[in-house]
Amino acid sequence: MNWIGDAVLATPAIRAIRRAYPDARLSLLVKPWVSDIFKGNPDVDEIILYDERFKGIAGKLKLARELRKKRFDAAILLQNAFDAALIAWLAGIPERIGYDRDLRGFFLTKAIPVTKEILSQHQVYYYLDLLKSTGIEAKEAHPYIFLTEDERQWAKNIVRANGPSPLPQSPYPNPRLLVGINPGATYGSAKRWMPERFAEVIRRTIDELNGNVIIFGSAAERGIADEIIGKLGTFDPEHGTNILNMAGKTTLRELAALIAECDAFITNDSGPMHMASALFVPVVAIFGSTNKTATGPFGEGHKIITKDLPCSPCMERECPEKHLDCMSAITSDEVFDALRETLPLHKAVFLDKDGTLIEDKNYLNNFDDLVVFPDAKASMKKLKDAGFRLIGITNQSGIARGIVGEKFLIESNAFLQKELGIDDFYYCPHHPDEHCPCRKPELMLLLKARSRHRVNLKKSYVIGDKELDVLLAHKTGATGILLSPEKPEATTAAYVAGSLTEAVNWILQREQIDYS
Repeated sequence: MNWIGDAVLATPAIRAIRRAYPDARLSLLVKPWVSDIFKGNPDVDEIILYDERFKGIAGKLKLARELRKKRFDAAILLQNAFDAALIAWLAGIPERIGYDRDLRGFFLTKAIPVTKEILSQHQVYYYLDLLKSTGIEAKEAHPYIFLTEDERQWAKNIVRANGPSPLPQSPYPNPRLLVGINPGATYGSAKRWMPERFAEVIRRTIDELNGNVIIFGSAAERGIADEIIGKLGTFDPEHGTNILNMAGKTTLRELAALIAECDAFITNDSGPMHMASALFVPVVAIFGSTNKTATGPFGEGHKIITKDLPCSPCMERECPEKHLDCMSAITSDEVFDALRETLPLHKAVFLDKDGTLIEDKNYLNNFDDLVVFPDAKASMKKLKDAGFRLIGITNQSGIARGIVGEKFLIESNAFLQKELGIDDFYYCPHHPDEHCPCRKPELMLLLKARSRHRVNLKKSYVIGDKELDVLLAHKTGATGILLSPEKPEATTAAYVAGSLTEAVNWILQREQIDYS
């Protein structure tokens, strides 16, 4: 792996390899500057840095000797690089799988032909199709970056310390809209929208949406960030109090944690764009010279702005026509309108299932044992009448254990949606030992729901009978309510309720306070 975006888009393929070979040792060979994308990823056992020690022919031979000592059984070459195939061959790895391109077919034991169909789809599927040729099928295609609780808390502290003070009665660190701006792009100037246009969008975000802005970028892109801030000064010097300039001030992990705090992310086609989509932050992506189909932000809830010009996409670093019309034709009005269309609008209550809405029967697997709590229907109606979306999120490891049928689970979820007025249900079918990104308290399911239903997490709640439910709330900025007959000694919950009715009444009483 050489590019940040490529590393992010490879995470579903890595997850699929792990699912196919749960007991194997899985190592990644990556360039140092992308290695942090995989930090904390439970699917990876080892990261091998392809660093300065391995430059040149002598370096490649040295690396091959080191890889040979590890006695790998197979090398799966997701990237197209000639080097990757050569090194795997020199290392004597017996099975070498990759696409047959860049003159490297000779070094592969299984060279997969590259068809027009493969090239016409998103890069995530480009990697997954390579695995499919070996019999590995992926059930989950969405990229994901694992962040620790400490990393998320660090980002929350940065936002709290640098943004406007919270309202006196507000339970949130910063309840105001937070928009990330990424005006750079490592590949070249043909991928960069103009600084003055970014400045116009920032001004309107502050003035019309009462928002705050974080500007991101590498150390080499500080000048772009400074130019944007300079342009803003021509509008109103006071805008600076709503802007946090983090260009050149973050590590890759810190960048990811801060992006995760944003309500939306405006960006050129870049590595941070893919990081934002992997963190399920709604993206407004500006595309000029590159292919939106192959490398656009992955998933729901994003907006891509591009112009259909005869010369675009040219895939060049610099504009070969010397006019950059593909970027200059995109107006600040278009980008700002797209931002408004991606912003989270709705408040929601996320609900655990067993022990929260229905009696916990320890791996419920038939309708005869399904007992809805007596107060569930009236409680859900109160929340719906108060304007909340209702979304179920449940861990169902019984499926992986062979105790619960997935067909029954889907049918029981549909029954509860109809009976209780729940808008949507998400479930994790995996065993805890799989360490998947969708099992609570990991965030994938909740963030998927946010993208699909445009949920404002800062104004939302999570109700559940386990600490992992309220930890889910704590990680995302939502408010967690623990259902428990007794108050535990330690909890991240904002409130401990003895029943679902009590939890709902507490929410409704709290909602009488205006936090906007």
